[in-house]
Amino acid sequence: MQVDLGTVFDATPGVTQDGLERLDERVATAHERIERGRRNNEPGYAALNLPETVDTTTIHDAVASFEDPTAILIVGIGGSALGAATLVDALGDDTAPSVYVLDNVDPASISRILESIPLSETVLNVVSRSGTTAETLSNFLVVREAMTKAGVDWTDRTIVTTGTDGNLRQLAKSESLPALSVPEGVPGRFSVLSTVGLVVAALKGIQISELITGAADAAAELSGSLFETPAYAYGATTYALATRGARTNVMMPYAENLETFAEWFAQLWAESLGKDNRGQTPIRALGATDQHSQLQLYRAGPHNKVITLMRPRNRPSCTIPSTDLDGLSYLGGSDLGSLLDAEFEATEASLVDADIPTIRVEINAIDAQSLGALLYEFEVACICYGELASVPTFTQPAVEWGKRAARGLLGDDKFMEAAAVADKPTLRVE
Repeated sequence: MQVDLGTVFDATPGVTQDGLERLDERVATAHERIERGRRNNEPGYAALNLPETVDTTTIHDAVASFEDPTAILIVGIGGSALGAATLVDALGDDTAPSVYVLDNVDPASISRILESIPLSETVLNVVSRSGTTAETLSNFLVVREAMTKAGVDWTDRTIVTTGTDGNLRQLAKSESLPALSVPEGVPGRFSVLSTVGLVVAALKGIQISELITGAADAAAELSGSLFETPAYAYGATTYALATRGARTNVMMPYAENLETFAEWFAQLWAESLGKDNRGQTPIRALGATDQHSQLQLYRAGPHNKVITLMRPRNRPSCTIPSTDLDGLSYLGGSDLGSLLDAEFEATEASLVDADIPTIRVEINAIDAQSLGALLYEFEVACICYGELASVPTFTQPAVEWGKRAARGLLGDDKFMEAAAVADKPTLRVE
C-alpha cells in the first residue's frame, strides 16, 4: 500500500514533519521489538509470521471433499468471522456458493437464513479457538438441528476450525469431522491470514496462495523507519495524532468491496488499542455514500478525528451513458470509476480546507495479492501504534469480562461478573 501523510502537517490537530522525524527514533525501537517478537514467535507477534507458517495445501485438502456447494455458513464471532467475511466480500463474486455469516444470535436473522438456503448443499464452517464461545456454539447447535430436521447428515457438511482441545475439538474427533487448528499465539483479530480466515475463502474459490504471497511481500519490506515502511507510517502518524486530540479514526474506503474491511479494521483497532484510557475510536464509513450522511460532521464538527481515505488505483470500467437531461450532460461518456475518484478527491479537499487531518491509503487493485498485503500492513500498523502507546496490544480484558458476565446471567454461577448487571442503577421513563 501507499500512504500519503501530506495533509496532516497543517491540520488541527496535526503533526509537523519535524515531529514525525523525532517520532521515527521511537519507531525504530518499536520495529526492533516487533522483529524480536517475530523471531521468538511470541504470542501476538506470531501473527506476523503467518505468511511463513500457514499451510495453504492443508487448507485445500481439508475442503476438497465439499464439491460445488451452493451456500457456505460461517459460524463464528469477532475475529473468528470478520476476517473470512472481509476476504469474501473483497474478492468473491456473485456466483455460487453464496456466503452467510452467522456472527450474532439474533433469532430472526438466523431463522431467515436457514429457511432460505438448501441445507443439503450447504457447507458449515464452525470457528472457535476455545470451542466454548457461547454465541458460536449456540448458532452451531441451531444449524445442526435444522440440518437434522431437514434430513441432512450434518457431519457430511461441517468443517471445524478450533484449538487443540475444547468442545469443538472433541466433537470433531468423535464425529470424524475435518478439523483445522487455530494457530497458537495468534489473537482472533489478527488471524485472517490463517486457517481462521482462509477456509471459507478456499471454499469460495479465492486464490489463498496469492493472499499469502501479498502478505509475505509486505513482510519482506518492513524496515525500521516510518519514512520507508507504509505500515509504520500509518501506525505512527495515527498514534501521534491521537496524542494531539484525534481520538477518533474514520476508515472510509472508496470501494464497496472494502466495506467489510472497514469493519475488520474497527475490531482490530478498538480491541487492540482501547486500553488504559488510550486508543482511538474507529468509525466505519463508505465513500461516496457517507459523504451524504457523515461528512457534515467530519468537516464541521469537533476537531477530534483523523479521516483515513482509502481507494484502489485501478478499478473496473462502467461507462455512464450520454443524456440530454438538463444539467447532466457533463456526465455522459465518463466512467463511474472516474466519478468515484472525483468524489474521493473532493472529500479530501473538503476536509483539508476545514483543517481536518486526513491520511490517504491507496492499493494497486482489489485483488488477492494486494489485499493480502493490505491486511498484513494494517496488522503491523496496529502493533506499531500499540508499541508507541505502551498498551498491551494482544489482550482484550474488557471483552473477556463481558463474556463472563453473559455466562453468569445464563446461569453459570462461577462467573460473578453478572452481579454487576443486577446492581446497576436505573431510571426508567415509560
